[in-house]
Amino acid sequence: MKRTLAHLVTVSALALSVALGAGAAQAREFLLGSELPLTGSLARVGQGMHEGISVAVEMANRSYAGKHSFKVQTIDDETSPAKAVAAVEKLVGDGVVAITGGYGSNIIGPASEAAQKAGLVYITSGGVSPELTQRGYPTFFRINNTDGYALAMIGLLQDMGAKKVSIVYLNKDATSSLARQVNTALTAKGVTVGMHEFDASTSDFKPLMNKVKLQDRPDAIAMVGYENDYVGILRASKVLKPQVKAVVGVWSLATAQMAKEFPDLMENVYGTSMLPYPVEFTQPEAVEFAATYKKLFNKEPDYLGQFGYVQTRLLIDAVVRADEAGTLGKGGLPDELRKTDANTLIGRVTFDKNGDNLNFTHRMGQHQGGKVVLVWPQDAANGKMNFPAVPW
Repeated sequence: MKRTLAHLVTVSALALSVALGAGAAQAREFLLGSELPLTGSLARVGQGMHEGISVAVEMANRSYAGKHSFKVQTIDDETSPAKAVAAVEKLVGDGVVAITGGYGSNIIGPASEAAQKAGLVYITSGGVSPELTQRGYPTFFRINNTDGYALAMIGLLQDMGAKKVSIVYLNKDATSSLARQVNTALTAKGVTVGMHEFDASTSDFKPLMNKVKLQDRPDAIAMVGYENDYVGILRASKVLKPQVKAVVGVWSLATAQMAKEFPDLMENVYGTSMLPYPVEFTQPEAVEFAATYKKLFNKEPDYLGQFGYVQTRLLIDAVVRADEAGTLGKGGLPDELRKTDANTLIGRVTFDKNGDNLNFTHRMGQHQGGKVVLVWPQDAANGKMNFPAVPW
């Protein structure tokens, strides 16, 4: 595998304070591995998670200063499953203690299988397909899942009073699973649902959106895909102008990056988001997270960075506990991670026997004037939804 600066990024630890005596001699340095799409179709989301991982390492080096230090070696998988596997194998050879990262269930699946074969923990927030936690891999962990995304989309559409919904979805595992789950739940509540599948090679969404406009005549369009898919669907919709009241999506949509790159497409569009943009934090750890993010990257964090931070900080703390218990080098890290019960920036996190965080629930944000405003659920909202409203 060719290695260049674009493929291999190393985030160095903060320098430890100079210390004398036995304490300094006992200080440990741990190398984490990370495989992420820093180029390719998922580069924006991969970069967001990478930034959060970097913040976790920076903050951990402060909190464990004088006792432990951490580095993370990150390899770009270029949004390719084969290159993700090669990246994991390279990281295993380089002696990492665990892997944090990955985006896209079709990429995370084979990458985490390679980690499982090597006996290494693989923790992520980028793969929500139910199949990932049904493989019986004791080394696989994730902090979010399909249920949390589906409940947010369903809840928002219900609160809007939508009677007809068109679901436009990518035919990959995670996206198809989420689309089916939303369809089943809405149909059971008496909503008329039209299902429209597309594949990753689709570049012209006008024929599909013309069906939505003329055949379904929905109140709302629900998009289940990734960044490039959303852009294509919204561009086609701006041309055809279907008479809908709302356009709703899921992951990788309600982010500051999308607002900056596609302001003409994003206005009034909804997507899952744990954070408003600009962020509003009061809890001490969250305030430190935002300040560190700003220092490292000169911008406000979004929820992708938040996820990357949480998964990596939980991993780091489990590594320390396993090391102190003398089990880290004996395969004890998965058991230590399963002892996790933490109140984090995304809520409570615990892991079941399959490595899933069943506490996970999401929120919905809406692009409004270059900002992302949380609008659902009501107790988490920092503003009101613009409804009915679309980008055209």
